[in-house]
Amino acid sequence: MGVSVRGRAGGAGHRPVHPGYFADPFVLRLPDDTYAAYGTNPTATSTEGVFEVLLSHDLETWRSAGLALMRLDSEMGDEYWAPEVCFRDGSWWMYYSVGHGISGHHLRVARAAEPTGPFHDLGVDLTPHETFAIDPHPFQDTDGEWYLYFARDVLDAERPGTHLAVARLPAPAQLADAQAVLEPYADWQIYERERPMYGGTFDWHTLEGPAVVRRQGRYWMTFSGGAWTGPGYAVSWASSASPLGPWVAAPPTAPPLLSSGASLIGPGHNSLVVGPDGGDRIAFHAWNADHSERQMHVASIDFRSEEPALLATTPASGA
Repeated sequence: MGVSVRGRAGGAGHRPVHPGYFADPFVLRLPDDTYAAYGTNPTATSTEGVFEVLLSHDLETWRSAGLALMRLDSEMGDEYWAPEVCFRDGSWWMYYSVGHGISGHHLRVARAAEPTGPFHDLGVDLTPHETFAIDPHPFQDTDGEWYLYFARDVLDAERPGTHLAVARLPAPAQLADAQAVLEPYADWQIYERERPMYGGTFDWHTLEGPAVVRRQGRYWMTFSGGAWTGPGYAVSWASSASPLGPWVAAPPTAPPLLSSGASLIGPGHNSLVVGPDGGDRIAFHAWNADHSERQMHVASIDFRSEEPALLATTPASGA
């Protein structure tokens, strides 16, 4: 994957690194320096398992390693979203949400002996007091402390909708009290105007898919906003001096890091990982041309002192 010029948004040169449906891609660098990707894929399920795992040596060519998570009883839900995985205390832990359709999602955790699974749910609802919680992102700070970032519904706000939150994660299946991280702040983050929700009608906003790294002595968060169903979906950023905040969003005049353009439709829900060359990469999904699949893309990103910048890339042939 060769770097050319700095850029933002949906510039030329972007194409998926894997054919087929693979939304909400979370890419993890494994101890042997290979990569595992976990994603939401409604076409890759069975009566026993969900969440396809892909493996790669270079972030460009991927092969399937099967399904990672063993299904729960059907009464728990029929939609499984946005898995992320970390290694802690000698085991691999998967965080994800499950619900019925788009309703009632809560965060859960599963454990496995290997990064490809099988992961077995621990029977714990991590967010019993939330009405809706999705997109968990585990993050370990340099001092060893763990945190879980996620998205949750908030009604009593200037811009009601899905907001970003964080909680300490003192043990893999124990979540401390959550606190606000970032609330919607711009019209491009509107999911739907006059949306009927929770017995009312709202101009519903959405922030989701948080991913956090520490670079340049600060903490950087990338996140998605708007409606994942259409071309208005985009990725922006915020920064903080602490994992718990306060988090400061990108200036209102700053364009999104990723947005629809000549070669991208509705890019969003990203993860961040260090590439084979030691540089940072951003993995995200975007719609294909006929809007039938959300596919995984990978690009280079540079966390500079003032703001992150996407680096325009030219995928290797055959990627």
